[in-house]
Amino acid sequence: MTKFIGAGVALITPFKNEEVDYEALRALIEWHIQNSTDAIIVCGTTGESATMSDTERKTVIKFTVEVVKSRIPVIAGSGSNNTPYAIELSRYCESVGVDGLLVVTPYYNKATDLGLIKHYEAIASSVKIPIILYNVPSRTGVNLKPHVVKQLSGIKNIIGIKEASGDFSQVAEIMRLCGSDFAMYSGNDDMIVPILSLGGVGVISVVSNILPKETHELVMSYLQGDTNKALRLQLAMKSLIDALFIEVNPIPIKTAMNLLGMKAGTLRLPLCEMTEEHAKILKEELTAYGKWHEVK
Repeated sequence: MTKFIGAGVALITPFKNEEVDYEALRALIEWHIQNSTDAIIVCGTTGESATMSDTERKTVIKFTVEVVKSRIPVIAGSGSNNTPYAIELSRYCESVGVDGLLVVTPYYNKATDLGLIKHYEAIASSVKIPIILYNVPSRTGVNLKPHVVKQLSGIKNIIGIKEASGDFSQVAEIMRLCGSDFAMYSGNDDMIVPILSLGGVGVISVVSNILPKETHELVMSYLQGDTNKALRLQLAMKSLIDALFIEVNPIPIKTAMNLLGMKAGTLRLPLCEMTEEHAKILKEELTAYGKWHEVK
């Protein structure tokens, strides 16, 4: 994998009785492959990796690779605020056959720019597979500045970034500095078209958990020149996307999936079920998007 193009799903991890529900996970993977998902991103933020044990995380990643069988790319979340652990997990992911890694900035430590560079250099030098940087300051308290991304883009196997800062000036500056060979993925579902307009090649998406075909079509329409269609699809999803982030991700997307009969299962503490007020709004937006006939 040099870079995937299109809509990659930030896949949820289904839990049942406090354990990973592998039967449900297999079904979700197959459903995504059948419904135009361009890549599966496993054990990221949406996958609740922060509350999974090391054994669970490794087992889920290996299981996903085995089920997918190279039909679409599998990208594993291997980031940590502990550089040696991120290296260990990245090496494990490479050993079981993932196509690439999604590596979030180290959180809580609040590393300096030099510390971030050294962190990513250490991980990149430990594996040969492609790495996508993940910048999500609202979660981590750390921002990957454009000049830092520029320096990291010079490392052969750092091939792109998932940008979730919401700062279009920053996205534009990264693209100016790094050029079109560096893959830019939107990390926000409500900003796919704007990031594509700045040279992006896709999205790592939460809404793709329920709308894989539509999200794939949105990206591909834009990249194939039908920008008006892409814009219509983006705006049609906007209110539903807002509802999917009315509480912290992945609470609403798992709630939506369960409403749609998709067996997303439970959340792990400290995440918990949605409030009744927010769940009502989510149901209303699912209805408005025309999905209510599927709600169980």
